[in-house]
Amino acid sequence: MKHKLEWSLLTDRMGELLTRFVQVLGKQYRLARHVIALLLFSAVSAQAGAAGELHKIELVAEKLVNGYFAYRMKQYLVSDMSGANEQNITARYPDFATIPGPTIVINEGDEVDLTLIHQFNPEVPGEEQVSVHVHGVHYDILSDGTLKYLNMIKDESAVPAMVYEYKWRAAEGTAGTWPYHDHNMINHNGAEDKGLFGALIVNKKSGSVDISFQGQKRSVPLASVQKDYILYMFDDTFAGTEIDTATGQQTYLGANPSFNANRNDIVRFHVIALGTNLHTFKLAGYGWIDPGTNTVIGEKAIGPIEKHVFAVQANYSAVYMDTAFSSVLLGMQGNFNVQPE
Repeated sequence: MKHKLEWSLLTDRMGELLTRFVQVLGKQYRLARHVIALLLFSAVSAQAGAAGELHKIELVAEKLVNGYFAYRMKQYLVSDMSGANEQNITARYPDFATIPGPTIVINEGDEVDLTLIHQFNPEVPGEEQVSVHVHGVHYDILSDGTLKYLNMIKDESAVPAMVYEYKWRAAEGTAGTWPYHDHNMINHNGAEDKGLFGALIVNKKSGSVDISFQGQKRSVPLASVQKDYILYMFDDTFAGTEIDTATGQQTYLGANPSFNANRNDIVRFHVIALGTNLHTFKLAGYGWIDPGTNTVIGEKAIGPIEKHVFAVQANYSAVYMDTAFSSVLLGMQGNFNVQPE
């Protein structure tokens, strides 16, 4: 009887302890839930506070008199993600179609709504569809800019009677210089080789660029870059655009362009190789940091579809060139003109 009583008291005590343990655990669980909810709310609020901008772009595909095609910027509006505080920056772009096409500049965290307009009369089979396919940033399958033959869903094209809308998102980690191009006209490979291509620059939202200062690597704020030079390397010529980063104004410069800077300006080259040849880019007399390294280089081998982005401080005028033998014979070079302060 004594043992039964002791056992009963023991089990009762264990039950009380277990009940209190569950109660305490429940309080801790509820506290943990509140803490987790608070952290998630803070994270979401921080993300909302750090949200990027919305870029509403209308891009027109036109046919040129020589049978080539080109993109033209029709309208470019920038706002916050809700659509408020809208700014019209269309005037920064040429009002005519260009090869290469307009350079789109955004930041990590931004989103793009791009409406493509087919604005010419098709003259041969295959010209009825035109698209924009972009590299580097995020989008769903409906914004891939390809034919149903490839995406297995639909032809993602603008046609003469209907526009097509693409949505891109520059998620964290997508910073870089990326090509965009047609992927549908004439065949599933598109008409990139007929002029329908351009560049998308995604800047780090709060970033820096590396320059060589007296032979040493130095990081400077991205805001200190005064000019962006977008320079395409074809098999027989260069073509380029100059951007004044303070105003955003883009100047289309055509073949073997001359770029201009003031002494001590920090400028950034975006060199993009197209065609099928191998190239060696050189900016005579200058050294720069090879991206991802601490190494100062004075020339860079670039293959088809590759790109090379670097920054220098403008100290003196120079010539940029492709030093590959066939390119030298073809005169692939241009001027980098540095004006006194």
